[in-house]
Amino acid sequence: MSLETIIFVLVLPILSLSAVLALLRLMKGPSLPDRVVALDLMITTGMGISTCYAIATDQPAFIDVAIVLALISFLGTVAFAYYFDKVGEVG
Repeated sequence: MSLETIIFVLVLPILSLSAVLALLRLMKGPSLPDRVVALDLMITTGMGISTCYAIATDQPAFIDVAIVLALISFLGTVAFAYYFDKVGEVG
């Protein structure tokens, strides 16, 4: 079995399931920190999906997409931490 087959048959469905479960946590809540962590997990899962797709299809441009997602995710996490520090207890 080739690497591309393993990625398409095994890895991408697992990452997709992870994204769906994180979406459910994002919608359910119950507090703001739970939703921020779920959104961060969804972005991280999106990075994994983008990277696996780039490897499987031999298109390195999707690696750049994963890098941009990582930067956006980092900035969002830092912004939430700053907000959490200024406001205090959230949720």
